[in-house]
Amino acid sequence: MSTELDRSFAIVANGFADGPAQALRDYLVERGARVITILHPLTREQGSWHRIATYAAGRRASERVVRVPLAPPLSYLLDPFVPLAVPPVDVWFGFNPLACARGLLARKRNRARLVVLWSVDFTPDRFGPRNPATRIYDWLDRLSCIHADAHVELSEAARAARSRRLKLPTSAAPTYIVPMGAWIGRTPKTDVDGFRKHRVVFLGHLNQTKGLEVLLHALSLLRSRGDHVVADIIGTGPLESSLRAQAESLGLREVLRFHGFVSEHREVERLLADASVAVAPYRPEEGAMTAYADPGKLKAYLAAGLPIVMTEVPPNASELASKAGAEIVSFDENALAKGIASVLNSPVEWRARRRAALAYAGRFDWSVLFEDLVRDLLRKLTRPETNPIT
Repeated sequence: MSTELDRSFAIVANGFADGPAQALRDYLVERGARVITILHPLTREQGSWHRIATYAAGRRASERVVRVPLAPPLSYLLDPFVPLAVPPVDVWFGFNPLACARGLLARKRNRARLVVLWSVDFTPDRFGPRNPATRIYDWLDRLSCIHADAHVELSEAARAARSRRLKLPTSAAPTYIVPMGAWIGRTPKTDVDGFRKHRVVFLGHLNQTKGLEVLLHALSLLRSRGDHVVADIIGTGPLESSLRAQAESLGLREVLRFHGFVSEHREVERLLADASVAVAPYRPEEGAMTAYADPGKLKAYLAAGLPIVMTEVPPNASELASKAGAEIVSFDENALAKGIASVLNSPVEWRARRRAALAYAGRFDWSVLFEDLVRDLLRKLTRPETNPIT
């Protein structure tokens, strides 16, 4: 879409790391749209600060930070009140049911013309099968799916699972599948002989589902077998302290760097391009979020031209293996170590995997992924039944 967007948009999401909300913001701002972003903290590590920014004429016009006395998850109760007032917009994007519900209220008050629910994950029994919070979440999710003007899912697996769980009627909002993407043009790439660095990289939230403990044992095994790898772990989370202690006990201090949360995504992209192989050792768990997801880090890995060693948990794992040069391994330190070594120790195969990763990543440029959705929303805005903001 080359024409400028003389429209106004609200983007309401939880989390400060680069993802669909931030990419959509960049896409709209670059096209001259007027945008307000409201970013709430997602995890306890992100504190109690809420960031509100406005953009116009292709640049950020203002930004302010609001602090509330609660941190996640309790702060979620206050998200709908921060900020207290939001200017009228043409399109409201809510990146979770609570954010979407606020948009539905804005539409009812004639302060939003269209409301889009953007589902960034799906987890059965999100807070536990008998937890009242799960029933409340499902009720709000169903309400948003039915009453929004459009619904975005990251994968077909998530769409089908959500529809079954919530028993969505055929009259629910039309659904678009918009997978995770990357800014392909701007992303730096690995060197064609990047395998020589023997650098392993992991990007993501440091929690139980990511398999970091297995990764550290795999790195230790590689070192003990004479494969002198080095590694970067980018991200933070509840396991960071214990993982640092584990790395110390395994003698990895000199070869493993913990970068913590890196706020500037350009720096994340630089670190990825400096690596040789990326890892995603997801822990297999029944009902895990990743089984329905399209993890953003995998697209970031591919955009940098990194061969990936991963477990077969995400729904697109087999496709990444057949088309993007990924190596699928079982959730085991020996298998993970063997997979990393096999990728690094064959220059010819490494280069073939790199080419496959870059070729596959090309179909997931954010500009391409957003185009059809935004075009359809603009068409809805021009229909006579869509009332203008007053």
